[in-house]
Amino acid sequence: MNANSSTGTSTTAGRRVRRTVLAACLAAAVALPLALTVSAQATTPATTVAATTRASTQAPAGVLARRTITGRSAEALTRVADFYGAYVDAKGDYADPDRALATALRDHYLEAGFATRLAAWETENGVDGVLRAQNVPARWTVTDNGAVGNGHEVVVTLTFGSGETAQRTTLFVLLGRYDRVVDIRPTTSR
Repeated sequence: MNANSSTGTSTTAGRRVRRTVLAACLAAAVALPLALTVSAQATTPATTVAATTRASTQAPAGVLARRTITGRSAEALTRVADFYGAYVDAKGDYADPDRALATALRDHYLEAGFATRLAAWETENGVDGVLRAQNVPARWTVTDNGAVGNGHEVVVTLTFGSGETAQRTTLFVLLGRYDRVVDIRPTTSR
């Protein structure tokens, strides 16, 4: 009887262990694909943007679709998008533009030698050199254009106005080796 009792107990303990292992395996089987999906979405902003674009076109009339903007530190595309977004915001309030912020942004993002050349260009041309215009765009798009020498080029498309009268300006922004803007021009550095 002792033998049967101990066998019964070990069988019960064995079942508990197997159930625990099975539960852990099931939990891992469910959690792993979710973790991989979240990880893949976090590392591929293009997928997020494409999904966002689809979602925005499928939103019911009168309902604003949620949008997601993804950025990464130390990435040329994100750096230029951050600069232009903040710069347009600082300059964009016609009643009360934040000139101090616009200046601070230029000091932070522009390489010193380029900032001096840009100021001279602005004096000669009478327009804002970052925007290449007297007014502020309604929209902007930032697109990666790849490596150029030791730097990286980003294409900035500024849209002024709206509808059929909208005008677009394309600028090529070159970041230097240390992620500071070293040139803004209407033609590529390629």
